[in-house]
Amino acid sequence: MFMLLSLSVLMVQWGGSAYAQYDINRFYYRGQLAISDGKYAEAIRNYNVILRLDAREYEAYFYRGIAKYNLGDYNGALSDFNAAIELNPIYTLAYHYRAITKSQMGNYQDALADLEEAVDLRPGYYGVYFSRGVTYFLSQQFEKAIEDFDRFMKYETSEPGAYLNRGAAYLFLGDTLSALEDYNKAIYLNNLDPEGYVRRSRILMSQGNFEDALLDLDRAVDLDTNNTFSYFNRALVRYELKDYNGTLADFEKVLSREPDNALTLYNRALIRSQLKDYTNALDDYDMVLNINPDNVLALYNRSILFAEMGRYSSAVTDLTRAIELYPDFANAYMTRSYVKQMMGRYDEAEADYKTGQAKVEHYRASTSDSTGRAAFADTTKKYDRLLALDSEFAKSDFNDEQLLQHRRISITLKPLYRFVIVGEDDGESELPTDLKGRYKSEAMDGFIAGIPVVNIELSAIVSKSMDALSVQRMLESVDSVLALNEDNARAMFAKGLLEAQQKQFNMALESFGEAIASEPDEVFFYINRGAVQAEMIDFISSVESNVQVLNMDNVGTARARVSDGSTRTYDYTAALVDMHRAEQLAPENPYVYYNLGNLYCQSNNMPEAIVQYTKALGLYDSLAEAYYNRGLVLIYVHDREKGCIDLSKAGELGISDAYSVIKRYCDK
Repeated sequence: MFMLLSLSVLMVQWGGSAYAQYDINRFYYRGQLAISDGKYAEAIRNYNVILRLDAREYEAYFYRGIAKYNLGDYNGALSDFNAAIELNPIYTLAYHYRAITKSQMGNYQDALADLEEAVDLRPGYYGVYFSRGVTYFLSQQFEKAIEDFDRFMKYETSEPGAYLNRGAAYLFLGDTLSALEDYNKAIYLNNLDPEGYVRRSRILMSQGNFEDALLDLDRAVDLDTNNTFSYFNRALVRYELKDYNGTLADFEKVLSREPDNALTLYNRALIRSQLKDYTNALDDYDMVLNINPDNVLALYNRSILFAEMGRYSSAVTDLTRAIELYPDFANAYMTRSYVKQMMGRYDEAEADYKTGQAKVEHYRASTSDSTGRAAFADTTKKYDRLLALDSEFAKSDFNDEQLLQHRRISITLKPLYRFVIVGEDDGESELPTDLKGRYKSEAMDGFIAGIPVVNIELSAIVSKSMDALSVQRMLESVDSVLALNEDNARAMFAKGLLEAQQKQFNMALESFGEAIASEPDEVFFYINRGAVQAEMIDFISSVESNVQVLNMDNVGTARARVSDGSTRTYDYTAALVDMHRAEQLAPENPYVYYNLGNLYCQSNNMPEAIVQYTKALGLYDSLAEAYYNRGLVLIYVHDREKGCIDLSKAGELGISDAYSVIKRYCDK
């Protein structure tokens, strides 16, 4: 836990420029207010305006870094703190927060160097000791962490977070009594924070005092009914108290909020197996292994379940896979020996038994360690107990830490850019286009101005809501224009837009085709026809429940699949042909390459998608959707570092969805 200091915005004086009519202090105030309200994406937008007005405003970089940090974008925060320090090398707060960010990223040595610099600049700035204590804790220098928390407490005796953190340091040093005393103090200082109760319950659980641990966790749940960690721990306590129905009820609470929480699914499967509820237990194991197919414990325990159900071939398959993943797993050999014996495969059963016994003897002879690799060669070891988040399995060489990376999410790309119909007031702003960071194109502005009846804009929004009556009236007006001149390509294009608005894709494509026949060199006609062709495919696939998405788990493992598990693909060739024609007509247009990136991604050609997004950004480096989509694809192909940098930039440019992805894949 880091203590983030309260920030006050300095009202700096600002000189004249081409934008002298804009009061920079107003944007500082808006940014500060947004940070105070927890509206960090809004704060970033205001600081972006300041930096477009004057790129020397080091405080704008600093405050934007604070906003990014709170959104979990540590790469982006670090970049902004670096910029602030480069512009003002004696800016103490920037060193402090850069240290916090580096520490969160695991760069403890550099973080400590920044904290030393902050102490040198402002010796009385005692908040640094708190942050340095956390950094020492994270780098497992627990004695030094306690010393710094002690220093902090000389100045600030009523900060519960300091007691929680010092208590954790004591706990890692094995000083349970001091840890418990600190947790008691934290609860006394703030008895409305569930964190203190959860931490104290963990000590009580380790002492076998499950009744008091349950009281603490009941209190934690009462204080925050959305805290899944409280429910999870209470389930473990209830299990120890043999309240299996209560345990399952708490796991249900967790899964109602986090349906892909593999650790909870795994534990529930164990309990259901113990209660002989084999069918539902099997469903849980299947879900765990869908999230992480290489989860050895789930494979092993599912094999036991298969054996209990008489499904011996399935049991052998799971045990064989577990052995492939962990060749020294003696228990897996012994269990497979038993299953093969039940199948009448006696020679194979004997071979497995001998292999398992040999591995046990080998590790018993080579090490006395009972918690590392030898523990898994010990056939007396039980693998059917519930796992806690600090399970020994997550700390050992068993390579099961992915069990704790428990969520898998499906992410869709930001849509293709195409022209859509907007209302009269859509897109209005007090700022000019360049200060809003939008692409300027005289050709596009002229095209938009020449479309009759409807107001349009180029957008990555598939369609904006419009009532059917308004659409019908506009169609009638367009038809009136076409009655006077049936070769009016712009009017025919407008008709196609209205038809696409109503999901009448075939009619829209016909209208766009007629517009192209009249004006075969108009690039924007091809952009829209290609985009609508792709949108039609996506619409059809969604109706058939076959939408292809990027499925990735928390450790960035990509799993390309459609939602029903099939491998059906759709043909985007016609859309690609139109978009490449647009490229020929307007090679300077970044949106064409962005659209090509999407189409290649949807065609499962990820390398070419990356190439096209890169071309788009080379022409217009503020195209937020291109950073977002390229970031997703880079993570998908296991280049997480570059992908996270792209997502950070996308968030900075206004795509708030980027921060939820950053928290899942980049906050490590």
